[in-house]
Amino acid sequence: MAEAVGRARASSWRPSAPMIVAGLAFLVCFWRPMITLGQDWLTDPDAGHGLLLFPVALYLVWKRGLVEAPRPQRALGVSLLVAAVLLRYVSGLAAELFTMRLSLLGAAMGLVVYAWGVRQLRHWWLPLLLVVLSVPLPVVILGSLAFPLQLTASRWGATLLQLRHVPVHLAGNVIQLPGRSLFVTEACSGLRSLTALAALGLLVGGLWLRTTWGRVLLVLLAIPVAMALNAVRVFLTGFLSFYVDTRLAEGFMHLSEGWVIFVVAFAILGGSAAILVAVERRLPRVPA
Repeated sequence: MAEAVGRARASSWRPSAPMIVAGLAFLVCFWRPMITLGQDWLTDPDAGHGLLLFPVALYLVWKRGLVEAPRPQRALGVSLLVAAVLLRYVSGLAAELFTMRLSLLGAAMGLVVYAWGVRQLRHWWLPLLLVVLSVPLPVVILGSLAFPLQLTASRWGATLLQLRHVPVHLAGNVIQLPGRSLFVTEACSGLRSLTALAALGLLVGGLWLRTTWGRVLLVLLAIPVAMALNAVRVFLTGFLSFYVDTRLAEGFMHLSEGWVIFVVAFAILGGSAAILVAVERRLPRVPA
């Protein structure tokens, strides 16, 4: 009797054994990129949006569940896993975190394809893109994006100040006021708000909108909205500093301006999404 029970227990574990072994191997191989990614979310201001995006992505995965009649694609899944492991090895030799984290995502996708097929990846397209957006870009790319945004914010902000009869002189990303200079730093470039708005646009579009063009348009709309409102923030900083008090350009008040501007940007994005929803309702229903 005991032997029969033991055989029954062993047979019940056999179907799960490959997935358990694969999960343990996944943790061993990709432990470092997981830990460093979590550390960046906690300590890097440019990556802090991952603390919101990743839990939301996990919730959407749970909410959407599995597709009906999944079709596992073993060969394709194994190919993706092998490619991800090779990328992990090469990026580990080069100590390059971005590609190391991409290999982590590639391995996770390979496991999904192996277990349930490509249809499951398409079913989870929204959480997958949210996870991709939660991975910080390399410093070189961030710098190349931030500097043009700094110059644009400085130029637009200076133009708005001139329209309000504030004497300014613009030198690159430095706005010179009488008795004071405002330096538009990389943190004030608007890149953080742009990244956050793009992620929110993707999330709102994926949940509210049903057409691909509507979702793409909403995400693209986040770019001019973030740039324009960041220029308004630069203008407000210079305006309040010139007419009211120079202390308003720093510290708590400066941070408060950033939060208020971001709330306004999100409201504009939400209003744009509502308009797109109304437009979609007037159009013939087509697959997204």
